[in-house]
Amino acid sequence: MTDILWIAVFAQMMMGAFDTIYHHEGTERLAWRQSQRVELALHGVRNLAYAVMFTALGWFEPKGLWAVALLALLAGELVITLWDFVEEDRTRHLPATERITHTLLTLNYGVILAMLVPWLVGLAGNETGLAPTYYGLMSWFCAVAAFGVIVSGLRDLAAARRTVRLTERDPASLVAALPAHQSVLVTGGTGFIGNRLVTALIAAGHNVTVLTRDRAKVVPLAAAGPVRCVTSLDEIASETLIDAIVNLAGEPISDTPWTKAKRLRIIRSRLETTYGIARLIERLDRKPAVLVSGSAIGWYGLRGDQPLTEANLGTPCFSRRVCVSWERAAKRAESLGVRTVYLRTGLVLDRSGGMLARLLAPFEFGLGGRFGDGWHWMSWIHRDDIVRLICHAIAKDELAGPVNAVAPEPVTNRRFTGALAAALSRPAMVSIPAWPLRVALGGFAEELLLSGQRVIPDAAMRSGFVFEYATIDAALAQIVGKPNREASNGVAVTYSVVAKA
Repeated sequence: MTDILWIAVFAQMMMGAFDTIYHHEGTERLAWRQSQRVELALHGVRNLAYAVMFTALGWFEPKGLWAVALLALLAGELVITLWDFVEEDRTRHLPATERITHTLLTLNYGVILAMLVPWLVGLAGNETGLAPTYYGLMSWFCAVAAFGVIVSGLRDLAAARRTVRLTERDPASLVAALPAHQSVLVTGGTGFIGNRLVTALIAAGHNVTVLTRDRAKVVPLAAAGPVRCVTSLDEIASETLIDAIVNLAGEPISDTPWTKAKRLRIIRSRLETTYGIARLIERLDRKPAVLVSGSAIGWYGLRGDQPLTEANLGTPCFSRRVCVSWERAAKRAESLGVRTVYLRTGLVLDRSGGMLARLLAPFEFGLGGRFGDGWHWMSWIHRDDIVRLICHAIAKDELAGPVNAVAPEPVTNRRFTGALAAALSRPAMVSIPAWPLRVALGGFAEELLLSGQRVIPDAAMRSGFVFEYATIDAALAQIVGKPNREASNGVAVTYSVVAKA
């Protein structure tokens, strides 16, 4: 084992760790994607093979049949890697950083094989045995790497088995409330909520137009059926027939800290699109029947333990300023005679995105816990329920004004983290103190992580909407694929609790 070979092995360890942590666990979240069962199984087997190789190379000198066995393991790893490449290209679109990382890993592995294979071939001619050896720091690096890939490999194999439980309902059933053959314009149709809504509309045979800045993001949606893509509302002719508009476009509010530039993008992105919708409505020959425009429960400000309905007023904060400006812009549609619904959305739960998707990995590894003291409220809704509520708002002619898009059971952060840990069968003991969050993230942490609103969906329930995931336990059980009597039986729970204004 030469120094150059050890450098290549160390580089392989570091790049592999980066690929696993940043891509597989971070941006791509492969363990929670039903479509990646085969890829996860391949990753699991390959990681366990790496564990054997790191242990053998770091602490032993394999001779005779042991050297032959290690050569066979290297060849098998190469076959698995090529199979993995085919499976990745077949099932998902890899981001540029992952493609670059995989290319570097492949090239570096070729360097390792070019130096390691002749050494092992030479050792294969000796008498069979495992001679203990010690390479100083590199032996310990190999031990740490072996432990890491064993944990990652077992996790990937378990995740591959779990994929059969990560079921999703037929998307077309989510829009059953709509009349047939609706023409719907969706802004933000490639986002976390919009993606599911557009997929459901297309699957149900509706005519869908998506406003997006990136046409490439619409390509996966087209797999569900025909969809029209526009990059500007000016592309829509005045004679176009549009029955309903759903306005979900806007800069993500919870992906990065709220710098001054970020705050401006959050506000401007929402106002520009909403004012553009008003201009479109004004010039259409036939105006749409309804506009469902996005907002958020941040409209109410930071209200502590007070139960809040659509009748309550708000207190000043940045989130409220965003929501008030957004709703005020949408009011222009009202003046044009279009029924307008302001969808005040809470925390939307699903394994494919949003805050919950970022929490699944740390909680699954037993590193989850509450934020601060955990007594602040979290008003949430399952992603399928918010898609159903949007369609309910379109179909219900009498529904207008603010509508709280939250489930009937708001929970404290303590209750939420406890329920998530229980759904994953893990402890939730790694709490994050409030002060470092405030120091690092400022207003972002104060408004989104350490404070909240206790919001009741009064308008939705009074209009007859039935939540399919009314309790946090039922929602999380469905999301993580854990059997739950309430969720598995398809029981929809209704609540008649109405908070006092």
